[in-house]
Amino acid sequence: MDPAPIRVAEKNGVQEFAMPLSENEQRILLEIEANLSASDPKLAQQVSDTTLYRHSARLIKWAALGFVAGLVLLLATFTSVLALGVVGFLVMLACLLVIERNVRKMGRAGLESITGSMSGGALKGMFGEAGQRWRQRWQRDDDVN
Repeated sequence: MDPAPIRVAEKNGVQEFAMPLSENEQRILLEIEANLSASDPKLAQQVSDTTLYRHSARLIKWAALGFVAGLVLLLATFTSVLALGVVGFLVMLACLLVIERNVRKMGRAGLESITGSMSGGALKGMFGEAGQRWRQRWQRDDDVN
């Protein structure tokens, strides 16, 4: 007995439907997941943790690093060896194209997801308690006056 289709979205007056999995299909999917977790738990963890947004953010970080390296190469060698300066410029251009493509791929939802995780305490965890110690060091004691 298959369940009735569920209405998902309406685009330009056209309704799109998605069919939920039957009990048998859900059982098969759970068995596949369990077999994957049993045979290669590291891969299963990696697949469950990796999303399109994280992958694109990782590529953007590496491309930004490549852009900075290309800029350094350009500035360091442009006046002495013109060919290396041009290579630095091409590296910068390629990195900007990678950044642009991945930002488009992520879209607004992906950017909000990434920046939301940063404001949720990820940056605080990255810097440890240094920020809190700094605030305590420079905090004025208004009660002393």
